[in-house]
Amino acid sequence: MAETVDEKIQNYRTAPFDARFPNTNQTRNCFQNYLDFHRCNKALSAKGQDVSPCQWYQRVYKSLCPMGWVAKWDDQIENGSFPGKI
Repeated sequence: MAETVDEKIQNYRTAPFDARFPNTNQTRNCFQNYLDFHRCNKALSAKGQDVSPCQWYQRVYKSLCPMGWVAKWDDQIENGSFPGKI
């Protein structure tokens, strides 16, 4: 039986395999999911839509990324010095 997006998010345990990042080093995967989360939030918020589908990206990057990196990136976004394109 097909699961809805909300059910998949609820049943989420850890980051699933992503064919874009087949190697052991998951640094790029971490950063890409962080960017995808913020891009998703920005795009759906601009359209006035529900941002709950973006929670998937947040859970993946929180699973993969060290919290020190996330805190640093959040500070950089607030200061306008974040190197990624959101």
